[in-house]
Amino acid sequence: MSKKTRKKSPKAAPQKAASGKAARAQSAKSAKTQRTKSRQVKASESTKKAIKKTGDATRTASQKAPLKALKSAGSKPPAPKISAANTPAPKTAPAPRALAAAKAAPIKAKAASPAASKPPAQAIATPAAGKSGLVEGAKAPAFHLPRDGGGTVSLSDYAGKKLVLFFYPRADTPGCTKEAIDFTRLSAAFAEAETALLGVSADPPKAQEAFRDKHELATPLASDEQHQMLEAYGVWGEKSMYGRTFLGILRTTVLVGRDGRILKVWRNVRVDGHADEVLAAARGS
Repeated sequence: MSKKTRKKSPKAAPQKAASGKAARAQSAKSAKTQRTKSRQVKASESTKKAIKKTGDATRTASQKAPLKALKSAGSKPPAPKISAANTPAPKTAPAPRALAAAKAAPIKAKAASPAASKPPAQAIATPAAGKSGLVEGAKAPAFHLPRDGGGTVSLSDYAGKKLVLFFYPRADTPGCTKEAIDFTRLSAAFAEAETALLGVSADPPKAQEAFRDKHELATPLASDEQHQMLEAYGVWGEKSMYGRTFLGILRTTVLVGRDGRILKVWRNVRVDGHADEVLAAARGS
């Protein structure tokens, strides 16, 4: 080793030692600073946890306090208040009598209607005032009327014979057609019983002729357009059908004896089987 080298070596050693000491001091200081910061962070976290725990405990205690007080008092929490303005009015059930009256009203209204209470065939019929006194044993009112085919017909034409007068409301209507056909069917039997037949309505002679020709009727048909004979026999009166009131012929049959007196009167006639019933009465008189 040279002298120059030997001279420098002792001086460099103290410098390295000083540098290492400073580094160790600096490192220790940094470690101390780091430990301080760590302790501060831990302390801050502990403080936050303590604050949070204290707050939770406070809130829990504040929530439990009212329930605990109510429980100790033995009562339930008050029900929420409902405003009267927002509360719907309660529905009141109808009284039993009112409900029964409401149910009975349609039935009473139906019963009050003539059309609803009775079928058309049973419509209410009332003879004209003062003309309903035709009874068995009374003298048959005289008449003189035009008939189908021209000419006239009167009560005197049948003197000494029995006569069936069947009054029908209108020519060529269903009930009247069936009735006229039934009397035509039995015309020979009536002739054997010495009983004549005469149909009467308020239709004009031309309508009677068309009615006769259409259905090949064998019985003469008289026309009383002025209603004089119809009123005299009490078969022109007030009728009610479908709620409408009007005047018309009330379907009626009269059996006149050989002496010109009334033997039998059938009022509000039902067509089915009627001609046979009249024939039986004519044979027995």
